[in-house]
Parts: sequence; structure tokens; C-alpha cells
Amino acid sequence: MSAVTLPLIVLVEDDQRLAELIRTYLENNGFRVSVEHRGDRVLERVQREKPDLMVLDLGLPGRDGFAVCREVRTAHDLPILILTARDNDIDQVLGLELGADDYVVKPVEPRVLVARINALLRRRRMAYGPEHKILRFGALTIDPAARAVKLDGRLIALTSNEFDLLYALATKAGEVQSRETLYLQLYKREYDGLDRTLDVRISHLRKKLGDTQAARIRTVWGHGYLFVPDAWT
Repeated sequence: MSAVTLPLIVLVEDDQRLAELIRTYLENNGFRVSVEHRGDRVLERVQREKPDLMVLDLGLPGRDGFAVCREVRTAHDLPILILTARDNDIDQVLGLELGADDYVVKPVEPRVLVARINALLRRRRMAYGPEHKILRFGALTIDPAARAVKLDGRLIALTSNEFDLLYALATKAGEVQSRETLYLQLYKREYDGLDRTLDVRISHLRKKLGDTQAARIRTVWGHGYLFVPDAWT
């Protein structure tokens, strides 16, 4: 029987004491952890170690976390969880706009951090069954097995969460889906009326899919979002 390889997490945190506490907790909960203290060394480490997920602080020497997030996301599609003391909406929106998959504010209960990491990894390795077929809408193709999206034959680079959101909308093409339904399905939590995560990812999808007029993924005010199946010509 072959040995099971534990998921590898790159933890980017300049506070060495905190980094060691997080590393110890994660290792005790079934992860391998590689710690990096400088932002300007993260991309090289990711390319060398090929981690399964990155936990990223924002206040880093060498290069700040936002720049690191943008740089890594451009080259890799691994899940990125921002872990920071910055709790304002602007930073959260910016982090998600730059490609982060989740944003967690310090201090956080260690069990909650592990749960959020497991949720990202679970979505990433999700195996689609035979009923999850390739979806085609005019020039748009969504392949759930390969987790690939093509528009006019061109591969569109999406984060893991962006793909999940697009697939959730497309499988109910022509039906309005409420925020409450999407939050429960995608994030396994109820919509609190304030969280802007979904808005940011809808905006990201529109930009990447050339939906500048919001005609393909429509906002139905007071109800939710509508994927328009015949708008992808």
C-alpha cells in the first residue's frame, strides 16, 4: 500500500512566532507546512515546491501581500487564503479582486482556519461524476472534469472559486439564483447581508468573460443572478 501524501501548504507570514504556532497546529492536523517570511521570495518557492494551497499575510517585507497574490495568481491556480489583521472592506475586496479564494481576519480560531483550508482543498479536488457533463452555450464551453473554461476557443484563466461560481450559475441557466442559495451551495454558509465576496467574484467573471454590459450574467435586483444561455454568441 502506497503512503498517503499530505497536502503541502506554503505559509507566508513575517511574524516568526505566529508562523511557528500556525505551522505546529496545521502539522498536527494533517498538513505539511513550508514557511516563508518574505514576500519577494514567494513566487520562487511556489514554483519550486508546488504546494496545494497558500496562506498569505498582507504585511510582508520585500513585497506586500497584494503584490504577491497578483504575482502568484498570474502564474499558478493554487488556492490562496489571505490571513491578515486588516479587517476593512476595501482590503478584502482588493484581495479577492487580485485572485484570492478566501479572506480570513486575524485573530482566527485555529479550528476555523483549518476548516477554511479544508473547504478550499475539497473544492479543488472535487471529482465530478458522469452526470456533470461539458456545458456549451454558443462560444462558451465549460468542462467540469478538467475545470476548464473556453470562450471563442480561448482558455479563460479562472480561480477555483470563480470556476465553481460560473458552473453553479451555468447549470441553472435561464433561472434566477438567489444570493442565499449561492452562498449555501458554494461557501457552505448563510448570506449575512453584508459579505461582498459574491459580488466581487461576479464582477471578476464578467471581466474575464468579456461581459462588459452584464448581459450574459445579469443582476436581477432583489432576487439574485441570472446566467443567460443564449447570450454567448
